[in-house]
Amino acid sequence: MKMPASFKQMLVHLSAVFVFVMAFGGSQVAFAGKPYQHYVVGDPAEVVLQHHPHTPSLVLMGGGPDVDDAFKWMINKSGGGNFVVIRASGTDAYNPYIYAMGGVSSVETIIIPSRDAANDPFVISRIRGAEALFIAGGDQSDYINFWQGTPVETAIQDLVSKNIPIGGTSAGLAVMGQYAFAALKGTITSSSALSNPYDKTLTLVRDFLTLPDMSSLITDAHLDSRDRMGRLITFMARIVNDGWSTMAHGVGVDVETALLVDNGIASRAGVGSAYFLKTVGVPEVCAPKMPLTYRNLGVQRLSGSRTFDMRNWASYGGGTTDYSISAINGVLYSTQAGGAIY
Repeated sequence: MKMPASFKQMLVHLSAVFVFVMAFGGSQVAFAGKPYQHYVVGDPAEVVLQHHPHTPSLVLMGGGPDVDDAFKWMINKSGGGNFVVIRASGTDAYNPYIYAMGGVSSVETIIIPSRDAANDPFVISRIRGAEALFIAGGDQSDYINFWQGTPVETAIQDLVSKNIPIGGTSAGLAVMGQYAFAALKGTITSSSALSNPYDKTLTLVRDFLTLPDMSSLITDAHLDSRDRMGRLITFMARIVNDGWSTMAHGVGVDVETALLVDNGIASRAGVGSAYFLKTVGVPEVCAPKMPLTYRNLGVQRLSGSRTFDMRNWASYGGGTTDYSISAINGVLYSTQAGGAIY
């Protein structure tokens, strides 16, 4: 019997709806009741690339609106395959955004909101199978509380050993350095940090991740929009004062800005600046309930199209604007014209 044309059209329409649901919502239904949530768009089958990345690649993103070029760069570095986003809360909004850029087999978001989820074999297998990994924003205390010391941490380190591109934004960026502001007791402003470097909310951790070119380093995002230069300097003062390191590096990134770090060489994408800080000596005053005094921290601001060598902590050919900042009795002073901090 010949099938009516209208019935054929209906079947085609239903098939298209089925494919869309499976691509965009099927994983959420399939893994209901699990300690994690998993969302995928595209073909989630394990990809085996013939050519793996040969150099370590990082994206350090400063929060706010995402930087398209940073994700395109990660995709290019990955060689394609499975692009995995991990977070402790939120949605799968990254999936269609990244997938629309092309060049990947799938994009998947895994929400890992507990230590149970961070020990789940499925979660670990999806992370280990990533050709690119991105740590989304949120609350970095969740990442420390839920992921540190679990197979999630180990799986990320396994990706590092394969030079898989790894990126993070906002809270994701916060946990990428050797040292991190953990926000275990809430956030802290620059004024509060500078006035009391041992405020109960200034919680630091170390060695959550060991990423290439991020040793002796602490990061901060939203640097310009949330005026975080003062707290970044205080974080660095605490690292030195507490004996974690004799010298500390800091990287601060503005909103809607990303650093693309290829084999230690950082270039800038987006609309803002990135700041590379380095301590000199030890703080004069860094004690509980006393304002910070720490002089002459070097600052190099990368705003243009030049690059910054994170291994030698230098930019060549006038690529950065260089100045120093001092915290004196809890107040920042800059050698820039007009005393500008940024």
